[in-house]
Amino acid sequence: MAPIPRLRAYDGPAVLSYGFRPLFLLASLQAGLAILVWLPFVAGVIDVPTTLAPVDWHIHEMMFGYQAAAIGGFLLTAIPNWTGRLPVLGAPLLMLVLAWIAGRIAISSSAVLGWAVAMAVDNLFLILLTAAAAREILAGRNWRNLKVVAILGVLLAANVAFHLEAHLAGEANYARRLAIATVLVLVALIAGRIVPSFTANWLAQRGHGRLPVPFGTYDKVVVVVTALALALWVVLPQTSASGFALSLCAVLHMVRLARWAGDRTWSNPLLLILHVAYFFVPLGFGLSAAASFGFLPSGAGLHAWTAGAFGTLTLGVMSRASLGHTGRPLVATTATQACYVLVVVGSLARIGSALDVAPPPLLDVAGLCWSFAFIGFALAYWRVFTGARVAQKAPSVPRRA
Repeated sequence: MAPIPRLRAYDGPAVLSYGFRPLFLLASLQAGLAILVWLPFVAGVIDVPTTLAPVDWHIHEMMFGYQAAAIGGFLLTAIPNWTGRLPVLGAPLLMLVLAWIAGRIAISSSAVLGWAVAMAVDNLFLILLTAAAAREILAGRNWRNLKVVAILGVLLAANVAFHLEAHLAGEANYARRLAIATVLVLVALIAGRIVPSFTANWLAQRGHGRLPVPFGTYDKVVVVVTALALALWVVLPQTSASGFALSLCAVLHMVRLARWAGDRTWSNPLLLILHVAYFFVPLGFGLSAAASFGFLPSGAGLHAWTAGAFGTLTLGVMSRASLGHTGRPLVATTATQACYVLVVVGSLARIGSALDVAPPPLLDVAGLCWSFAFIGFALAYWRVFTGARVAQKAPSVPRRA
């Protein structure tokens, strides 16, 4: 995701000059603060005036709050590179930001507003984001990436279904799985392109050695099989059919990860974290397969995907994209690396708490590690998101004698 050379004339706040700036900042703040609210909320210490049960509120704000903002920030930054068109900025970007904020307020006050009003307000962000992505991709005649618009459409449908199911059935069991499955397919598609690409570019500069296998036929098969297996899992999670399908996906994704030469990236934390994040994808498939066969609780696999894969990958992508698009060196500072360590430790702790392999306080450890990782990231990158782009230094030219 190298910055495109052309930008609209813009003299407004720097934070509204590119989609990643406000949406990555909001995503990281939401990810950290929402967990700090949820821990006492689920423990019954505080009350949130929402119509959603504590677990559903948590899942919704992670998938359709933090995760939707992170996806929006990535797409509004990547699509101009795909299409060659100018990025969304200024007033249109502000409209998206305000729609996202309104959704967060509506969800956490739905007991006052009513569930139907909250649903309408909450879906506005995904409607606008899907429309913006479709417009830019169609205008740029970038047909191959229309699949991303389709995935956004499914995520929007999952959000509508979440509200309806939670209201009618009391819990949004099917919709929560649909949301996770949709984001997981997007991760399989996008990470399958950027992780080997970024890795190959860096390794090629370091001389000879094994390079990642680029996105090809094998990857297309993996994405299709993943989508079909997850569709089965959404409808029939606790069945042997789902168990076998998820087991197959675990093997396919593990082989896929092994093809990306991640073992050669130990000296580059910005790259290494992407490979570590993707490891949680096959781990989640394996744990979820075991849950489908009745061997393990379902929460272990769910959190391997949501906390491990989604959380770690978004931190890795947000840090790399933000540095690159603001003209800064692609170097993970000590603070950035600390955030990486915290999110991985928090993810492992959350999986462990779901497996009941440690005392209940492990859930609090997981939540605090996760919150410190994302709030720490927001603070560390505050100037990156809100400050001016760093001017590129022109190469020095030796003077003639």
